[in-house]
Amino acid sequence: MNKHRTGLSAFILVAIGQMISLLGSGMTQFGLAIWIFQESGRATDFSLLAVTGFAPIVIFSPIAGALVDRWNRKFVMMISDLAAGLTTVVVFFLITSGNLEIWHLYITNFFSGVFQAFQFPAYSAAITMMVPKEQYGRANGIVAIAGPASNILAPVFAAALLATIGLEGIMLIDILSFSAAIGALLLVYIPQPKETEEGKRSRGSIWSESLFGFRYIFSRPSLLGLQLIFFYLNLVGSIGFTLQTPMILASTGNNEDVLAVVMSVGSIGGVLGGLFLSAWGGPKRRIHGVLGGMILVSIFYEILMGLGHKLGTQLSLTILGASGAVLIWSAANFASPFIITILNGSNQAIWQAKVPPDLQGRVFSARRWIAQITAPLGMLVAGPLADNIFEPAMNQPTPLSSFFGPLVGTGTGTGMALIFIFAGLLGAFGGLSGYLFPFIRNVEDIMPDHDVYLDTSSEDIYNIES
Repeated sequence: MNKHRTGLSAFILVAIGQMISLLGSGMTQFGLAIWIFQESGRATDFSLLAVTGFAPIVIFSPIAGALVDRWNRKFVMMISDLAAGLTTVVVFFLITSGNLEIWHLYITNFFSGVFQAFQFPAYSAAITMMVPKEQYGRANGIVAIAGPASNILAPVFAAALLATIGLEGIMLIDILSFSAAIGALLLVYIPQPKETEEGKRSRGSIWSESLFGFRYIFSRPSLLGLQLIFFYLNLVGSIGFTLQTPMILASTGNNEDVLAVVMSVGSIGGVLGGLFLSAWGGPKRRIHGVLGGMILVSIFYEILMGLGHKLGTQLSLTILGASGAVLIWSAANFASPFIITILNGSNQAIWQAKVPPDLQGRVFSARRWIAQITAPLGMLVAGPLADNIFEPAMNQPTPLSSFFGPLVGTGTGTGMALIFIFAGLLGAFGGLSGYLFPFIRNVEDIMPDHDVYLDTSSEDIYNIES
């Protein structure tokens, strides 16, 4: 008899383990962000750090998806958590020996990103096997709580502990926290999916199986169109997201407390968004949660974040040594994860309901590759765009500062604020465009749920959409 936990209780246990692990990781990331800014003060370093961590996730996703469908998904999740812990150990020894340099973080980020490429498809596919499809929305809401819940305290703890135990002590706590994620997985049972007829037909070489997810999506215009919207949104959205930390630090004279407050408030938004989604289950028409969420997050995060500097200056209020901009940034950072939780949860529920479980590793990896391949480009251009064009232009008399100065203000950080506003306008346009195409907005009607055609041949499935 299997003594491991199963079902919803097992799923919640795994989520708690992940939350504890993410708390340690969030503290380390906060501490390293402060360390990087003190070392160089350049937004470009944040761009490169984001790219080296994110690019391997996208690059290796197709192969990771094929292997996830071949291997035990619980084992894959454990290996991913272990690899992330090992990279933290390496950085810990570098900083304690006084040898840590920024380029070391690029290498460890890349290594960690390779294994994170396995985490998303394995975790997503495991959820499908652990809870009934009627609960996908709520389950994805619980998943969404783990990261923000840990990040509520991570910046606050990190800011407080930096003065006492230093970055080395924070990283030691992070190393210990990884045992929670791995320990939770050891206690649960995650069923492997039964192989469908299409799953049998898709078997072949690792290269063939890596490409299968793309063939699956490209043969279904509704799913492809949905991912192309994400393809566009992640390009413009990643530019603003990458600049959040350097913009706040630059605008506040490297005020760590302000950054901690803004990040913690954002995490509260993520937790409440996850709780709201887990209780609600998401909109009945999940596509509205996706496209509507894209429009709202562009307005209430990126545009509001960009306006924060100017609006904050106009407020007769000072908090933690900074202007009232901290209120605007906090409000924007609260809205972002709250809305994104509903957006991503709705999108995830669509895919979990439509794609057969034994194909989800490959299909979800291909889906992630299509949606996020542009994000590294956005991250890569964000820093140089800020350092070499917008910041200099907004800090001296130029046509750009003359025209947009009344909107975002002047001074250090306003160039990055203007980039936020442009990114928000482009993002809102992307969400609106999804409603213009019937094959995208009607994806839930066009694509049947996977349990409708479990025994259907692959040839029939490829012809479902006309």
